[in-house]
Amino acid sequence: MAITVGALRETAAGERRVAITPEMAKKMRGRGWRVLLERDAGTAAGFPDALYADTEFASAAEVCAQADVLACVLPPADGAIAGLREGAVLVGQLRPYGAAARIAAMSARKLAAYALELLPRTTRAQAMDVLSSQAAVAGYRAMLIAAESAPKFFPMLTTAAGTIRPSRVLVIGAGVAGLQAIATARRLGAQTEGYDVRPETREQVESLGAKFLDLGVSAAGSGGYARELSAEERAAQQQALADHLKNVDVIVSTAAVPGRPAPKILSAAMVAGMKPGALIVDLAAESGGNCELTRPGERVEHGGVSILGPLNLPAGAPLHASEMYARNVFNFVELLIKDDAVAPDDADELVAKSCVTRGGTARFTG
Repeated sequence: MAITVGALRETAAGERRVAITPEMAKKMRGRGWRVLLERDAGTAAGFPDALYADTEFASAAEVCAQADVLACVLPPADGAIAGLREGAVLVGQLRPYGAAARIAAMSARKLAAYALELLPRTTRAQAMDVLSSQAAVAGYRAMLIAAESAPKFFPMLTTAAGTIRPSRVLVIGAGVAGLQAIATARRLGAQTEGYDVRPETREQVESLGAKFLDLGVSAAGSGGYARELSAEERAAQQQALADHLKNVDVIVSTAAVPGRPAPKILSAAMVAGMKPGALIVDLAAESGGNCELTRPGERVEHGGVSILGPLNLPAGAPLHASEMYARNVFNFVELLIKDDAVAPDDADELVAKSCVTRGGTARFTG
C-alpha cells in the first residue's frame, strides 16, 4: 500500500499556516505517496480544498488514524496525538523545549517524532530549515509593523512643505530574521544599522547597504548562534548601546538563543534614555523579549517610547510562509521514506538530531 502523508487544520490560536500546500501535495503524489488532509486544512492560508487536485479529504480523526506520516506546523492538540496510530511519524515544529508532558504523550503512542527546529544548521539541512524560512517571514513582517507603527516616515521625503529626514532604524541581531528586517528597512528608505555580537555578521549587514554598529563586544558561538555574554561583557555592551540609542527612532530586536529565554539587551533605563516617539518592535517576545519592558502580544508605552511584542509573525503572511514551510517539510520527509516504506535512518545526522521520540523512547532531554 502507498505511504499516507497527512496534515490537519492547525488549532493553535491565530495560526493560519498549513504544513502541506497544493504544490507539495502534487509532489508527494508524484513520489507515489497518498496525501490525506483534514477538510479546510489550508483554507486559512489561502489554499481552499478545491486547489488540492486529486487529494483526499477526511475528518481530523480519520486523518490521524490513517496517516503513516503526519506533518504539522505547530504541535498537534493532545487529542490528535492520542489519535495517531502507534508507530506513526510526526514531523513539524514540535517545540520540544520544556514540553515534557507532550514528549511523554508521544512516547506513549510510540511515535517517531521529529522536531524540525532541532535540525543542525548545516549546508545539507538548508532545504529543510524551517527556522530560517519562517524567520525570514518574521523579519520582513516585523519591519512592516515598525514602519506602520512609527510616528515618522521611514524614507527621506522632499516636499513643498520642506524636507523630511529619514528615520534612523537599528536592527539588533543579524540572523535570518534580522537580515530580512534590515533588507526591508533599506527598501523602505530608512537610514539603517545592524548590530550583532557575532563579528562575522558585519559583512552580511554591510552587503545589504546598512551600517554595522560595532560596540566592541564579541560573542561568536557555535552552530551559527551567539554564546551568552559574561557579566563584564554585558555591562560594556549595554553602556555603549545605551549611548547610541539616544538618537535611534526605531529598533527591531531579533536576538534569540534556542531553548533559553531571549537575552535581555534593552533595559528599562535604556528605553528611558530614548527620544519620545521612538519605537521598539521586539521579535523575541515569544521567548521573553530582548527588552525587559516587553509584554508578549501587547503594546507598552514607557516614557513616550512604544514597545511592541508581536507573536507568531509568520502566521500573518500564511500563504508564502506555508509555501516555504511545506517545502522544508517535504524535503525532510523524503529522508524518512525509502522504497515506499517509512524507514528513518538513525545514521543520518539530520534524522538523528531532530528525533524527539521513537519506539516508545524519548530521545530529547532538552
